[in-house]
This record gives sequence, structure tokens and C-alpha cells, in this order.
Amino acid sequence: MARDLGGLVEALLDEVTPDAAGRLKLPPERELGVSLDVSRNMLREQLGTLETLGFVNRTQGRGTFLDAPDAAFTQLYFRLALRLGHITEDQFGQARRMLEQAVVEEAVKTASDRDLERLRTEVDRMVDASAAGDVTTATAADFAFHRYLYRIVDNPVFNFMHDGLSHVLRDVVAERRAQAAEVEQPGPDGRREVDIVHYELVEALEARDVEAARRATRRHFEVWSSLTSN
Repeated sequence: MARDLGGLVEALLDEVTPDAAGRLKLPPERELGVSLDVSRNMLREQLGTLETLGFVNRTQGRGTFLDAPDAAFTQLYFRLALRLGHITEDQFGQARRMLEQAVVEEAVKTASDRDLERLRTEVDRMVDASAAGDVTTATAADFAFHRYLYRIVDNPVFNFMHDGLSHVLRDVVAERRAQAAEVEQPGPDGRREVDIVHYELVEALEARDVEAARRATRRHFEVWSSLTSN
């Protein structure tokens, strides 16, 4: 009986057996085909598709295992959704802002001194690169800063969403950071607000002040929007 891929994954969940390492092992193809009432050729074709998407892992000599896809799956989904017009850049940006607000509030509770030092180092790198006119390095430091916020919280759901969203927005953010560098005049000390606003967030985390962290996050995106019209 033919199934869509979602239905097939659900059916496969009923067929797996945990191995000694806790991996979800599927029966041999012949046995699986009989159980699912599907031809061996069709089953093999669908398993191949699931393998490409990351739902199935085949290990030579050990068997076939059901698995959860990595970030590449959500990156592909979001990239296609953007290209096909199902989700707009503005909607991606809104989702990122909302998600980051939640992450920052949690990071207030969990950030260690070492985490704060790492965040501050990335802001320093961002500031120095911008002052030198090195937009590429400044952009890399910006991405590293925000990615590290998620590492502090270490919630796999947040990490999964962030990896998908940031992958889609990477080129957009890089382009708009370059735009901001052209629009914004540096201060007397040569620093730009689009960079130093990140220090406010680090200071709020250091103070364990949730409300200050919320304000710093909002201000970060307000500064960004004022310079890029987004």
C-alpha cells in the first residue's frame, strides 16, 4: 500500500527495534515490505528518499536505522519556502526576533562567566572589524554572537529553528549589514551603534536582569531596522 513520506515515517516507527546503543533499527527490507504491504522496489525507493532527507541512516554491515534529520533538513525547507513565496523575508525576520527574545530571557538564567566573556569577545571582534572597514569579519562575528546565545541555552528545539532561520537569512543579513555600514556614521571613537548595541545585551546578561535583557534585545533590532529599513 502506497504511503506519503510522512505516513511512511509514522509506519516505520511501529517497526523499529532499539539496539544496544539505543538506535532505532529497522527490520530487513523483505520483512519490512511484507509488514507494510508494499513492494520491495517501492519500499527501497522511499527509503532512499528518506535517507536523502536524513530520516534514515544506512550503515553497511549493521543495518538501516530510523533517525531524526539534522539542521540541513530545516534549512532546505525554509530555503524552498522562501524561494516559492510561502514565507516572506519579513516573516522570517519576525520569527527570528520572537525566537531570540525567548532565548535571551532564558540565557539570563544560565549564562556563565565564561559565556559572557565569549560573547564580549565576539562584540569586540565585531567592533574592531567594522572600524577597519572589514564587513565580512564583522558579519561573521555578528552571526557567531547570536549563535552562541543559543548555545548558552542549549535547547535542541531552539537550535534547530535557529539553524534553519539563520541559514536562510545569512545572505540577507550580510547584505544589510553592508548597507548599514554605508549609512551609519561611526561615533567619535570610531565605533558604530549597530555593533556596540550588542554590549548592552551582554551587560544585561551579566546583571541577571531579565527586563534589561528584553530592552537590549528590542533595541538591537530597532537599531538594525532604523539603518536598513527592515
